[in-house]
Amino acid sequence: MEKKAIIVGAGLVGSLWAVYLSKAGYKVTIYERRPDIRKAEITAGKSINLALSTRGWKALNLAGIDEQIKPIAIPMYGRIMHDLAGNETYQAYGKDDQAIYSISRGDLNAKMMDIAEQTGGAQIFYDHKCVDVDLEAGKVVLQNYVTGETVEDTADVVFAADGAFSAVRYNGMQKLDRFDYMQDYIDDGYKELLLPANEDGSYKLDKNALHIWPRGRFMLIALANDDGSFTCTLFMPFEGENSFEALKTDADVDRFFKETFPDFYDMFPGLIDSWHDHPLSSLCIIRCFPWTKGKVALMGDAAHATVPFYGQGMNSGFEDCSVMYELMLKHNENWDKVFEEYEELRKPDGDAVQDLSVHNYYVMRDYVGDPMFLLQKKIEKRFSDLYPDKWMPLYSQVSFSSIRYSEAWAQGMKQDKIMKQVMDRPDIEAVWDSKEIEVNILNLIDA
Repeated sequence: MEKKAIIVGAGLVGSLWAVYLSKAGYKVTIYERRPDIRKAEITAGKSINLALSTRGWKALNLAGIDEQIKPIAIPMYGRIMHDLAGNETYQAYGKDDQAIYSISRGDLNAKMMDIAEQTGGAQIFYDHKCVDVDLEAGKVVLQNYVTGETVEDTADVVFAADGAFSAVRYNGMQKLDRFDYMQDYIDDGYKELLLPANEDGSYKLDKNALHIWPRGRFMLIALANDDGSFTCTLFMPFEGENSFEALKTDADVDRFFKETFPDFYDMFPGLIDSWHDHPLSSLCIIRCFPWTKGKVALMGDAAHATVPFYGQGMNSGFEDCSVMYELMLKHNENWDKVFEEYEELRKPDGDAVQDLSVHNYYVMRDYVGDPMFLLQKKIEKRFSDLYPDKWMPLYSQVSFSSIRYSEAWAQGMKQDKIMKQVMDRPDIEAVWDSKEIEVNILNLIDA
């Protein structure tokens, strides 16, 4: 008997999951509400550049497609902070060889669609919006945007990989009795700018670092693209003194960047044109439960949409795929058992990655330019190098390991409490690398 699976959403998670299902012998049909993005010019502007880290690479490797992705990924070994005077401070992310990888969402999505079709044999139908779902029967009803025609399709299993505002979740899961759902918009929005390459095609900034201009209540970041440009993102409140609302005219925008990000302003004569090229967008966290019902499961943002400040949205979605695949093998494709264990395992991790993402926004925005915060990170790194079995920095747990997000969050909060006590010493700047501090941290760990 032919095994059939439907995936709603041809984004990053849907495309990767199609490869896994095809490996397992499923005939995969993907329905996507947008047109084929490969037929349109892909530019920055609607999507923050992605940071591919260990969890994402592990999922790509398990699917056997990591080598096809490496050519479009740029390693970033640390952060470079830019202060108001244009001075730069470098902070490594992990050990010398550890990096997260800047990658264009559009380029990666196009590549993943190609792989899903060519390697996995998946069929993708575009311009199809999900309008109804029968969870128990594994049936989806879709409307073709172009023809207006309504079509129905049924499969052994159905996967919703259709993003934060999932139509499958809305038309199916959210109609269930006792379905928990929470949608929380943070106060800040984002706007992208595309900093072009130099005339000779070279980069205007170090391409192997994530650049941050932290300014307290708001910040600008920049990640390299493989054509010499940088995708730059301004995160700022919608309303208030320093806000998008306050930037009413081109003169306001010009003055704001000149005063607030002077080194960036000097290298970007096309700033105003780029400002108008890209929309102002909002940021939302979505929590829900259950993630499965009948023959249907939510994956990626459809289950646990988060804000982008730990660079883990895509990585956590890819990890959904690798975890689900391992459970398929473990339970011999008994989907009732697979789904039960999938949501039991992943729900706490989905919640934790959201907590981590919000926490890291405050770190990037408020603390990375603070000398005492940078000293704290030096102390943590020194202690971790001396006692790697006793201390792995939270960032390394999240970005350079496959430790569960929920475990990393709990351990990170314990470490944060310890470091607050260590940093409270009035003479910490003089004794930070002493044996006394080392013993102090050991005692606090064992307390």
